[in-house]
Amino acid sequence: MTSIPEALLWCLSAGTAAAVVLAALSIRARGQRADLRSRLTTAEEQNSATLHSNTELSARLRATEAEIRHLAETRLPDLTMALAHPHVPVPGLMDARFAGTDADRALSAVLEQVSDAITKERARVDAAAQSTLRGATTTIQALLYQLQTALQEMQHRYDDPDVAQDLLNADFLNEQALRRVQATGVVCGAWPGLTREDSYLAELVVGATSRLRGYDRVQISNQLRDPVAVVARAVEPVAIVVTELLANALHHSHRELPVTITLQQGNRGASVIVDDYGVGMHDDEIKAAMVLLAGDDDLLLTQLGDPPRSGFAAAGQLVRQYGFGVHVEPSPYGGVRAVVYIPGDPLLTVLDESAQPMSVMAPMPHRSGVPDRTASVLPTGTASPAAAAPAPSAPAAPAAAAAPAPQSGDRFEAAPPVQQEGELPRRRRRKPVSESEESAERTASPPPRSPEETGSRWAALQRGTESGRAAVQSEPPRSPEGNA
Repeated sequence: MTSIPEALLWCLSAGTAAAVVLAALSIRARGQRADLRSRLTTAEEQNSATLHSNTELSARLRATEAEIRHLAETRLPDLTMALAHPHVPVPGLMDARFAGTDADRALSAVLEQVSDAITKERARVDAAAQSTLRGATTTIQALLYQLQTALQEMQHRYDDPDVAQDLLNADFLNEQALRRVQATGVVCGAWPGLTREDSYLAELVVGATSRLRGYDRVQISNQLRDPVAVVARAVEPVAIVVTELLANALHHSHRELPVTITLQQGNRGASVIVDDYGVGMHDDEIKAAMVLLAGDDDLLLTQLGDPPRSGFAAAGQLVRQYGFGVHVEPSPYGGVRAVVYIPGDPLLTVLDESAQPMSVMAPMPHRSGVPDRTASVLPTGTASPAAAAPAPSAPAAPAAAAAPAPQSGDRFEAAPPVQQEGELPRRRRRKPVSESEESAERTASPPPRSPEETGSRWAALQRGTESGRAAVQSEPPRSPEGNA
């Protein structure tokens, strides 16, 4: 048997060790390769996510830039337009993804700040404009009152009919200018500019009618039960409101159509109802008119249109300041009905007709036993139809000539109660009296009541009426025998 050399054994041992080492290195290299492959996959995924995130950020940045351009080019201009015209809509976000985000809140904050700044600036500019107009209208109104006084003095000074007619025309034109200036001043916060004494409501309505073109179309029906009058401080404001409502009725109806005024008396006050037969108003126009007539919100001149229409706005300011009410609604005749409600306490009083007779130009109330005052304003020498025609159930009354139109210094009083049965009482003219006699008579008359006294009298009248009605309602009905 042959023995293996020792050198060969060593070579076999070394080869085996090398194989083991190579196997270990191969296993290690395979693990490192798998680890590298895993890291590469992770890196590729991260790179893909980064690219996707960058894409989203770029798209969001572009969308944000588009929203900012939309804010600057569309939303802000529409916001400024909507502040002047509330019906103009303000668009919202262009991209709904921004809703409720920080970007949405930031853009909304910009809109609110711009809106507040524009509103404050508009109010400041409008206040400056109103202050300027208030000062100008006050001065012009004072000058027009002086011109009115001068024209009235000239009417009494000159007897030429042609000159008198020209003066009347000039006075009427001056009245038109005075009315427009007065309404503009009231809208700007000015005082009406005229103080009067307690005046009958019927006289006040006639005076308001005489301020307008087309006054001959106005028909007045007086349904007042008592000689109701407006207290001094509210006479001119009520006259301004009635005038503006009449102006609206005359302007929006045909020149051949009448405008009717009805004076009504209720338990708590009196009303002036104006009806026209014109084109009427749409629902949105009536709502806008009621907003102006309420006088609640601060009014800007820019809200009155171009050119500004200050009639309802002036009425609203006076309604808010003096406490009466105005309501506008569609008329049963197809036009517009306007109702001025004057509360009895504290704006109405009852005057003594014997101490302060009503003007012959005012319409008499339509109640039994009260004459029609149309006979008092017929031309001289024209017989009154009511006086000339005999009563059907009584002997014919003697014909009486109607009194001429009132002149300066004329006084009217009720005729003595000497009349035939069924004949209405009449009024006769009393000859003119001198200034000394008139001053003596005025001195002898009872002193005028204070506003507090008249207010308390009217409140007492209302309380008495209410208590009487309550007593009648609570009292059981009586039998016929008891009434007999």
